[in-house]
Amino acid sequence: MKKSITYIVLALALTIAMTTIGCSKEEESAAAAPKTIMIATDATWPPMEYIDENSDLVGFDVDLINAIAEEVGITIELKNTAWDGIFAGLANGAYDAIISSVTITEERKAIMSFTEPYVNAGQVLLIKNSLTGVNGIEDMNGLKVGAQNGTTGDIVLDEYPEIKRMAYDEIGFAVEDLMNGNISGVVCDSITASEFVLGNENYAGNLKVAGEAFTDEYLAIAVQKSNPELLAQLDEGLAAVRASGKLDELVAKWLY
Repeated sequence: MKKSITYIVLALALTIAMTTIGCSKEEESAAAAPKTIMIATDATWPPMEYIDENSDLVGFDVDLINAIAEEVGITIELKNTAWDGIFAGLANGAYDAIISSVTITEERKAIMSFTEPYVNAGQVLLIKNSLTGVNGIEDMNGLKVGAQNGTTGDIVLDEYPEIKRMAYDEIGFAVEDLMNGNISGVVCDSITASEFVLGNENYAGNLKVAGEAFTDEYLAIAVQKSNPELLAQLDEGLAAVRASGKLDELVAKWLY
């Protein structure tokens, strides 16, 4: 009887030990697995981020973040997210960072962190070729001017109270309204404007940029303030991409 009890105790001990070893291995495996960094982008801003004819997410920012991730050895997943609410999603942890032509502003710096800037893309005025006598934003008083809601192009129009500001969910909708004659101009960053003027066969020859950029707009990757480790990784990767000449290659490929 005592032998039977001893055997039972030994068997239980062995089972517990094996279970513990198994759990430890699973925990070690889980700990070793790289965390996927979720990064949001609003894929409506060619050539920075957009969906191509094959339904793939492409663009300057897409190539840049993939190059950064490769440099520092992190695993990322890009999530196509509407601009309206994109910053709220970062704040509530729906994703870890945003790369989506995000301009550094003092208001944004108060609630999120930014990497070093990677592009300067000032705001410009886009008009139809047929509109004469307009050399810049100052000439648009009394006229309707569109911008994407919540962007710096939309915000900067606050400084021009005589302009009739029209807000759109996507910049493409504003450009379509401009083409259809419903508004007289569109404010957007210089990179997006060059895409509509030069790179899109539907608009080339019909639209032009009036004058020069009237703001300095530095684009960067936005990160949760509570995640300085990720911010440091992204800055490290960006510095490596810049030093290698890859950033210049991406600029030549997508922008100028």
